[in-house]
Amino acid sequence: MGHRWLPAGRAALAVEVGLGVVFAVALVVTAMAIRASWGAGWWVVDLVAGVLVCGLALARRAHRFGTAVAGGVVAAVAVGVAEAAGLPREPGPAAVLGLAVLVGSAVRTLPTRPAVTVAALGLVVAAGSAATGGLTPVPTLAGAGWLAALAGGLGFRLADHRRRETVEQVRRAERLELARELHDVAAHHLTGIVLQAQVAPLVARRDPDRLPTSLADIEAAGSDALAAMRRVVGILREPGDGPGSAGPEPLRDLVARFEAPGRVVRLRQSPPDPAWPPDVTGTVYRIVRESLTNVARHAPAARSVSVVVAEEGPVVTVEVTDDAAPAAGPARDGYGLVGMRERVTALGGTLRAGPRPGAGWSVAATLPLPGRAPR
Repeated sequence: MGHRWLPAGRAALAVEVGLGVVFAVALVVTAMAIRASWGAGWWVVDLVAGVLVCGLALARRAHRFGTAVAGGVVAAVAVGVAEAAGLPREPGPAAVLGLAVLVGSAVRTLPTRPAVTVAALGLVVAAGSAATGGLTPVPTLAGAGWLAALAGGLGFRLADHRRRETVEQVRRAERLELARELHDVAAHHLTGIVLQAQVAPLVARRDPDRLPTSLADIEAAGSDALAAMRRVVGILREPGDGPGSAGPEPLRDLVARFEAPGRVVRLRQSPPDPAWPPDVTGTVYRIVRESLTNVARHAPAARSVSVVVAEEGPVVTVEVTDDAAPAAGPARDGYGLVGMRERVTALGGTLRAGPRPGAGWSVAATLPLPGRAPR
């Protein structure tokens, strides 16, 4: 359910800053080494090629295919110029690092054909360096950089594919669960409509003046039923699915099951026994259950956990917080957040999950109650 790491935008910025520092160090060290071995002026071509390739690597997110092709072309031209002019072998270490980032990024993210094109261009550069310089350190570095970029890109590509499949499986399972609950939602509303419709003829005979009120009640109940079913619209069962599921256990029983030695879980629920629609009640239950599961799994050091569920005018608010110290690594990442967000969004609500100031983690959701107008 989220990360105790940096948010995605800040993490990406940190990666780019780190790459920039590595590129700068590689450029300076290479220039100093060439100057010491070849004399003044010989490092200019390597510096120009390195700056261009590394700059393209830092700009790769704007256009991964274009920057990768441009970087490969610059490196290939540098190899040719160095060979023709008798300059130090190219591509230098900085250009190799930049080209490795470009190739690895392209192989990871691009469709198959563009990814193969970029990988082949990187191979051409490495092969050209080897053909002109033999098995000396520079061509060997170029070949090793290409192999590392290819292996890393393919590894991340496979991991990304598996993660997308897992996320889609979670979404399918959540939609199936919602589809099963459609049976309960329909029964809850339609039973009331049927009963009111059966009473309407009796009202018409005995008290005709009350008939418009009875019909208005039937209309309102029908509108509520339509609103409830719209919240799960488009969610269909697949062949072979079982019957509707039973309702969830009371929150107090759920919370009691997650208490442990050294950990206190407190529940504050208002009202204590709410009469919310089944889809809202089920979603509240699953948010609390998933949040407590993640505390037990990823924050065992938490000593206090608070669960607050409250009806506030036209909405229900849910907040689960703990006091665990920030953990190093992906302490809260999981696919439960995907399912929770899918369910909350289907009801027209919002969900936030993230670290609290100082220490601890918070999951907060807001769910609208059908038929309740905002104040």
